[in-house]
Amino acid sequence: MPSDNMRDRLPVWVTTMPSWIWKAVAIFWLGYLASSSVRFIFDRLTGLLVLLLVSLFLALAIEPGVNRLSLRGWRRGTSTALILLAVFVFTVVFVAAIASLVGGQIADLLNDTPKTITTVVTFINRHFNTDINAQKVIDSTQDPNGAFQTFIKSQRDRAFEVSVAALGVLLQVFSVLLFTFYLVADGPRMRRSICSRFRPARQERVLEVWEMAITKTGGYLYSRALLAAMSAFFHWILFQSLGTTAPVAMALWVGLISQFLPVVGTYLAGALPILLALVNSPGKALVMFVFVVLYQQIENYLFLPRITARTMELHPALAFGAALAGGAVLGPVGAILALPAAAMGQAVVSEWGVRHDVIDVPLTRLSHPSVKTRRASRKRGNPQDTDESA
Repeated sequence: MPSDNMRDRLPVWVTTMPSWIWKAVAIFWLGYLASSSVRFIFDRLTGLLVLLLVSLFLALAIEPGVNRLSLRGWRRGTSTALILLAVFVFTVVFVAAIASLVGGQIADLLNDTPKTITTVVTFINRHFNTDINAQKVIDSTQDPNGAFQTFIKSQRDRAFEVSVAALGVLLQVFSVLLFTFYLVADGPRMRRSICSRFRPARQERVLEVWEMAITKTGGYLYSRALLAAMSAFFHWILFQSLGTTAPVAMALWVGLISQFLPVVGTYLAGALPILLALVNSPGKALVMFVFVVLYQQIENYLFLPRITARTMELHPALAFGAALAGGAVLGPVGAILALPAAAMGQAVVSEWGVRHDVIDVPLTRLSHPSVKTRRASRKRGNPQDTDESA
């Protein structure tokens, strides 16, 4: 404690300041340091949290299959490992096939640049009434100091960086598989440990939500996988009939991308085979474009309602908005994870609260009667239909 002489020497604003001010300042700085520490730790653990999130949704997706195998006498660890191995092998084969296809096309394009440029320029001049000199374009691409050659040389220097990035992705894939294995294989034990913290009534509610998340998320992903398989099959028939290079890989690409990217996925997926075909045969590219558009309409009105009738279908606006939000938060991984997250959230919200019958008025009617039906109803003297038609 300062003496009276020291107190007299202090400024007036110090001696008259309330004692709680010092406590408030201390709490402010301690809070600032704590929040800065939490933010620093969160920034360092963002990658791990994303891996855990991916593992959680993958675990929810494969647990129905693991439960079915367990009911048939399989050990839970064995069934989990088998399903994860199948997912890993399919992913590796798919990525390798697409990478080799695109790499081969790019190599062929670079090795035969003059012929490709001549074909493309001839097509543009013929269909768009332009007068582009193909030889000038070829000379500009072969100029050592030109933009085209400079870009190619800069990409060659990045081969080592791409290899290191590929190894990093492979390590992340193994981490996701390991986390997923433990989440599914030890699922019952983990749920018992969590439920032991709640009363029996609360345990029932927690397990109901958990089971709903497994059922709806797994059902949504399985329905999308089935739609992807159907899309890949029909597009494989098209690519095979047109003589497209690597028709199986291209069909799988279109099937998967079109189903797991909402709204615009079909057109983004179809862009790759159309661009590859455009180089060699613009006519084939046009046929592919027409087929992609027609198949999207057939899928929306014929396949999609029947396949998702037993699982759950996301509203297109909700799916698109969720993908945008997920992409803004976590990038491409967030855009993909946003779909099962939105499906699970929609399932939980749909089961919450009390539902009542909806009154039958024009604003709530899903289908309106035809003109012939309204005329017949007026002849029978139905006043309600008469008022509506008026």
